[in-house]
Amino acid sequence: MAFADLTKQLAQQALLSATKDPPAAAAPESAGPVILGQLALMQRALKEDEELIVLYQAGGERIRVLEVFLPSPEVAVLSGTDANRASARAIVPASSLELLCKVAKVPPPAKPMRVSLAVPKTK
Repeated sequence: MAFADLTKQLAQQALLSATKDPPAAAAPESAGPVILGQLALMQRALKEDEELIVLYQAGGERIRVLEVFLPSPEVAVLSGTDANRASARAIVPASSLELLCKVAKVPPPAKPMRVSLAVPKTK
């Protein structure tokens, strides 16, 4: 009798657990802060005579990125210069942002440039 009750109880628990909603998956991390963190890590690893060149291309335009600003975790604002040294800015969804990064030596006496990484100040 006890074995039959135990089997019945296990069957009921299996049915209940099968009909429950699955646990909600953890929300994926936003791409913006991840990209900003990776840029910061790459810059931190530079030697004194090196700079990180960050390029963004949209269509036929290419921007050398000098500043990355995240007004929100989903949006990135890239500021820099184009091939003619004109000021340029791109507003891009962080989830589709593709940057080309490379390290370059800077000959003395020039000083290496650093990409400015910014997020809004919290209130």
